[in-house]
Amino acid sequence: MNYQDRWLLPAGIAEILPPETTRLEYLRRRLLDLYLSWGYELVMPPMIEYLESLLLERGDALDLQTFKLTDQLTGRLMGVRADMTPQVARIDAHHLKRQTPTRLCYVGTVLHTRPNNFAGSRSPLQMGAELYGYEGLDGDLEIITLMLETLREIGLTDYHLDVGHLGIYQNLVQSAQLTLAQSQQLREVIKRKASAEIDTLLTTWQLAAPWRNWLNSLVHLYGDMTILTEARHQFATAPPAIHQALTDLEYLATQFTHLPIHFDLAETRGYKYHNGLVFAVYLPKQGQAIAKGGRYNISEKLFGQKRSATGFSTNLRTLISLLPAPTSAVNATTIFAPTSNDPRLAARVAELRQQGQIVIKELPNQLGDAKAMGCQRQLRWTEQGWEVVDSDQPG
Repeated sequence: MNYQDRWLLPAGIAEILPPETTRLEYLRRRLLDLYLSWGYELVMPPMIEYLESLLLERGDALDLQTFKLTDQLTGRLMGVRADMTPQVARIDAHHLKRQTPTRLCYVGTVLHTRPNNFAGSRSPLQMGAELYGYEGLDGDLEIITLMLETLREIGLTDYHLDVGHLGIYQNLVQSAQLTLAQSQQLREVIKRKASAEIDTLLTTWQLAAPWRNWLNSLVHLYGDMTILTEARHQFATAPPAIHQALTDLEYLATQFTHLPIHFDLAETRGYKYHNGLVFAVYLPKQGQAIAKGGRYNISEKLFGQKRSATGFSTNLRTLISLLPAPTSAVNATTIFAPTSNDPRLAARVAELRQQGQIVIKELPNQLGDAKAMGCQRQLRWTEQGWEVVDSDQPG
């Protein structure tokens, strides 16, 4: 590396500079206050911990996204978090150990080995909420509603909800008695909605007609609520768990009649730990989801307590990028205080700061006046004392 290039950051890694940091912090505080008003308590997991507690399931995409290193103190394998959900699940099951439903929220930077999309970030600023200890569909509805409230809180309204149910695919695979390797291979093909490849695989595996037809039909069952009626006919003789999943989807549709909803019964998004309803929010002309989540279970073997869970997450930096840019780079709320030893000025500055105002004090012999420092207002001595005036106002 050339000496001149030493300041460059790795691809997909970005720092946050003013004024974006101010906007991000303002947004973070607003959303945390929103979550608190719903009863979601803030937790702060560590950036790095032992690998096994960062992965709810081995071999998953989350495993591939996790940077790994060896702990010099113990020799154990550690990981830098790629997703905060497993960490929050560990806190709920291992530390809080509550029997009642538990609501937790979080915010922090995560690190990915590869970007999720072309030229994307490898260090998203993840924010989300998780509901533990409740298996009913109303828990999923609460999380989806909070996810939508998150977007409305910052002024995003032109979006649609994309919903699937991993229980449909997982129950079909289980009842068809496919091996783990076959299930993983089929899942990747279904993700691409490659009908011909799906049929070839199922024929090669000599799968019985009902399961071959059901699995083949998944990639064609997507669209509005009429798809659920079609699915009822398609899966008329399927296992009861399939019909329960369809009932859940039908009920969800009745709760969000004000919102465009797209159903996709072949949806297999998310990590392998998801096992029920999965959902995502999309904006027009945005190829990637701006918020997503789903239902999952915490195994007793992993964290010492079996817990049902559902949650969602989003990337704050993505949300900021979707909002209109500020109309001016000049901070109209910041006040400039001139250099002076007048105790009355010091008292006035302290008073303004106590009121929540931002006051920048001029340093002796510094370069730049109030306007150069980005301040449209300043403190000036008048007959009434030190008063805040416009910087353009004649002295």
